[in-house]
Amino acid sequence: MSPEYLKSLSKFLSLILRHKPEVIGIKLDENGWADVDALIEGAMDKNKEMDLPILEAIVASDEKQRYTFNEDKSKIRANQGHSVKVDLELEPVKPPKILYHGTTERFVQSIMLKGIEPRSRNHVHLSEDVETATEVGDRRGDTMIFKVFSGAMFRDGYHFYQSANGVWLTDLVPNKYLDML
Repeated sequence: MSPEYLKSLSKFLSLILRHKPEVIGIKLDENGWADVDALIEGAMDKNKEMDLPILEAIVASDEKQRYTFNEDKSKIRANQGHSVKVDLELEPVKPPKILYHGTTERFVQSIMLKGIEPRSRNHVHLSEDVETATEVGDRRGDTMIFKVFSGAMFRDGYHFYQSANGVWLTDLVPNKYLDML
């Protein structure tokens, strides 16, 4: 199977596991898990070549480690980025003193006024390094990087979580905790 086809299946999987499971007639449980057999059957009904070895290849090759299987590989879920309401069962953790958020130039004015909001997602996504934040921002145009004073936020009572693939999550970042790089 070509890397391009695996990448297109990964995008399809992202759509299903993060945003629209109903596209293939499945439901996510309250913690975001999808039944692997139902997922495969639903994908095949949409003319997407899918089986357990293909899912395993997607999970293993995804450079951002977006997906996780349960122990017996009967369920799969996205690690973060959901627009559907799920509880990823993440415990609050103390973040590094500084985190970073990559975005595009068109959102800078709004962020400076209102802070960083999750918009259609359940959480704001933050990175531990500028390089990762830059990759995130590069997807949609001219990249702008915000420095997030996460240590100060944490001291002020804001909760942070770290997903299985290392992405930092919080509910929002008020503008007083931001600075442009």
